[in-house]
Amino acid sequence: MALGAAACSSSSSSSSSSSSATAPTTAASSSSASASASATPTGTANVAYASSLQYINDKVVAPAFTSATGNQYSGRGAASGTLESEIAANEIMPNVLEVIGADNVTPLEPKYTKWYVAYTGTKMVLAYNPNSKYASQFKAIADGKQPLSSLFTLLQTPGLKLGRTDPNTDPQGRNFIYMLELAQMYYHLPSDTVAKILGTTDFGTANSSQIYAESALDSTLQSGQLDAASAYINQAVQLHLAYIPLPPQINLGDAAYAAQYKTASVTITGNVTKHGSPQVVDITIIGTPTPAAIAFVKYTLSPAGLALYKAGGFTMITPTLTGSTSDVPAAIASELGS
Repeated sequence: MALGAAACSSSSSSSSSSSSATAPTTAASSSSASASASATPTGTANVAYASSLQYINDKVVAPAFTSATGNQYSGRGAASGTLESEIAANEIMPNVLEVIGADNVTPLEPKYTKWYVAYTGTKMVLAYNPNSKYASQFKAIADGKQPLSSLFTLLQTPGLKLGRTDPNTDPQGRNFIYMLELAQMYYHLPSDTVAKILGTTDFGTANSSQIYAESALDSTLQSGQLDAASAYINQAVQLHLAYIPLPPQINLGDAAYAAQYKTASVTITGNVTKHGSPQVVDITIIGTPTPAAIAFVKYTLSPAGLALYKAGGFTMITPTLTGSTSDVPAAIASELGS
């Protein structure tokens, strides 16, 4: 299954306004369809999400959410940092925000939100095109026939086309760099390994032929224009990409290695230094909670919603609330056991 058009182009006018959500509160607080409902929900959950969540949101969660609650769904995907900036500039005003990493939520506090919930995890893999001239080498590493450390030598091959995302706006772009830095340390590789793979000593630069919009990266790989690309495990599973799994010491997917992940860093625009951390997906409501927004977050955090994420390759974690408990709608708090 290939990605369609870039997620940014899939935005609709309804995703810029929270005023269209008018579903009754009784429907918004329900995480499953109710045969005895006295009114039909008419609200729309306008969801802005990290592009790596495009498939799970648009193809899996959205239809299940609508079927279960009767509310509608409108989605807009972009890099997490881009969404944060657009909301802060009042260029978009979604009901719901889903991003990779809380550092794209906290800058919006307290004006746009006062809380967020980390509800599922992901990890880095290296995706590759099975028709690439290097495919047999990638597959041998994926199958364990060649040592995984040899991957980082292969990625330095002149002419090999590697794709990644902008570390200045997209957590995946930074995570790929963290992964390479961690691999360099973990496998005791030469000190210039990361620079040779990235093609630059300025790891935070956006000026690289390797950099693509996250919404277009997977389809570019599938089309044969790239030999390999950064990816999260959920993207590889959902889109049936050939990929090389990475050990927990470098894949940013295991909380037990949080201290080790933190040793990796990259300095981005504004001379801001970011550090590696276990990768989780965070969800919150932007602005005044609407019934449809509450219904969407409640459904996402419900057992039915989380099961969809598990099937999609995500790592299950205990949903954890950060921020003002009193500002969390009761219907959502009920899914958190509070």
